[in-house]
Amino acid sequence: MEYKKLYKESNEMAAERFELVTERIEEIAASPEGPKKSQDYFKRTAEFLLLLANIYHKADAAELVAESMTDCERLNQQIYADILPEAYSESYANPDYAVNTLGEECGQILSMLYAHLRKKITEAFRGNLMELTIAMELFVAVYNSFENAQELSEVDQKEIKQDIYWYFHDYSEIFYENRYRRLINAEEDFETDIVMNADLTDLRYLYRYGQFIGENELKVAAFLNAIPEEEIQAMADTYTEGYRIGFEVTGKDLSKKQTVQIRYPIGFERMVRAAVKNFEKLNLKPTMLAASSSPNKQYAYDHKEDDAFYLDKAYVERGLEVKKTYLEENKALAGGFAGPAVIETFGEIPFSPETKETALHYTDKQQQLCVYDMSMSGQIQNQYIKGEERSFTIIAYPLPSIGDKFEEIFAETVKINTLDYNLYQRMQQKMIDALDEAEKVHITGKGANKTDLYVTIWPLKDRSKETAFENCVADVNIPVGEVFTSPVLSGTTGKLFVSQVYLGELNYENLEIDFVDGMIADYTCTNFSEEAENKKYIRDNVLMHHDTLPMGEFAIGTNTTAYRMARDYNIADKLPILIAEKTGPHFAVGDTCYSHEEDNVSYNPDGKAIVARENAVSALRKTDMEKAYFNCHTDITIPYDELDKITVIRADGTTQDIIADGKFVLPGTEELNLPLS
Repeated sequence: MEYKKLYKESNEMAAERFELVTERIEEIAASPEGPKKSQDYFKRTAEFLLLLANIYHKADAAELVAESMTDCERLNQQIYADILPEAYSESYANPDYAVNTLGEECGQILSMLYAHLRKKITEAFRGNLMELTIAMELFVAVYNSFENAQELSEVDQKEIKQDIYWYFHDYSEIFYENRYRRLINAEEDFETDIVMNADLTDLRYLYRYGQFIGENELKVAAFLNAIPEEEIQAMADTYTEGYRIGFEVTGKDLSKKQTVQIRYPIGFERMVRAAVKNFEKLNLKPTMLAASSSPNKQYAYDHKEDDAFYLDKAYVERGLEVKKTYLEENKALAGGFAGPAVIETFGEIPFSPETKETALHYTDKQQQLCVYDMSMSGQIQNQYIKGEERSFTIIAYPLPSIGDKFEEIFAETVKINTLDYNLYQRMQQKMIDALDEAEKVHITGKGANKTDLYVTIWPLKDRSKETAFENCVADVNIPVGEVFTSPVLSGTTGKLFVSQVYLGELNYENLEIDFVDGMIADYTCTNFSEEAENKKYIRDNVLMHHDTLPMGEFAIGTNTTAYRMARDYNIADKLPILIAEKTGPHFAVGDTCYSHEEDNVSYNPDGKAIVARENAVSALRKTDMEKAYFNCHTDITIPYDELDKITVIRADGTTQDIIADGKFVLPGTEELNLPLS
């Protein structure tokens, strides 16, 4: 429990302020003043903050671990009740309700404030008194602007905006220090303590995080508890061995590293405990990031641009300064960070959000600032956590929400994660041999799929020593099954179409992207009735506010076994991109797979150097770093049943089909069709 020592000094500094602000909030909860329309908001929000204050006291006194299962469930429900879908229509976290109740300006501000205060739930459970205290002080400062007004129109909006702006500006040092410390400092061991020391057979441990605990977390923890130890160990071995091999195949020195960040879903602690022990054998200590299923994805979507309220150039520059200062002061820890090891989940109901006018949204200028901030933050982080020295791994498992056949699907997923990589390596090499002859590759859809796309392939100087494609087996991206390249942008032109795809937890229907010389020229989908709304949805969530993005990757997925599982269990729309990208050709928009590692030569198992590691945009790193990277990479997959052909076109005009009518036809790859039959 080293994390308590990390908080000791700041907690002592905050203690007196915490007691004073708690007393003030008790007064507000008992009898809020100000405009009658706002009194209910301040009463309910004050009561919520007093609940967090009580949780902090219990956590500090180690009383939470002794509460009964009934009390744990009751407290979790109490914390999250008003943002659950059934109550959200009358929650101040819902910007529609807040604006309808409090007016447009006050409603937006107070809904944003309440959402920010809710982010302090986990800080109360961690015992991070400073972050809890300053958030409570912000609430009181905003209340003070309402207290003496008779009507909402009399409230000094300028004063509120200043209070909120300077809160985020002045305390950015605290926020970013905590964020980076949880990434690179193994002494920040709140989650590690739960994973390694809790009685995992007693499901009360799930409630110690302070995150929402629903059926997924309870059922998956109980399910994993019933699995024999050797199966748990095998799952952990697949995960950690993929991480180790990722360093080995890229020629990176893992022995120089001290920490690995384990990102895992709550409920998977038994597997994570075995993984921690495996990483210890590699001399790696864990930092951890745990996450539960979202209690309400619409709530998260409504508040994803809340920083629009205070985002300006001065705030961004202040944040960049703080990030650089922290990493410079802790460069030994940053240099010892090996990269993330991620356990993803899938099986939740695909989410198509409602876009609300009442929610805060970025202006065009703020979107440009977001792009600038992402670019500069990426450069700063890469200066201290060097891309050419770090690696990662990702593996995915289903959640119980996937349906009644969860246990069958889980078992099938374990099989997919452990397929014979030697078999795939051989068949994928056949494809690479053919693809390396290509000047271009032509991809077409069939039926209603309108894909008609030409991708230009990196020219090879010496095919006996060079290759344009990576033979990807089960290391950093588990499961096995793809060959990929960074395409040449010039000449990469045409239409990419997929009838339905799930990207970053958001559902896209009839997604259509047009490329001209490798750059996105146009895009649309059919999620919304208004075309402008469809374009904004894609620009915000796929282009990440950029005007355009390059095609950073072209790949052919070969994991037809995963494709068959998706069809057999009717879960294609629920697969994570990690698995979905292996079930057909896919195209990434954004940075290449070799972002920040372009000059680090890597090799395929046959010994050939992979030379297609950059494109015309990433090559700008040598002259204008800010324009070289986008800090995003989104894979979009065409499923086999929407695919007609993938055809190699050689410089002399001759052709060779890799896939025809959705089936592998290249000699030596026919075995991949067996699951498709």
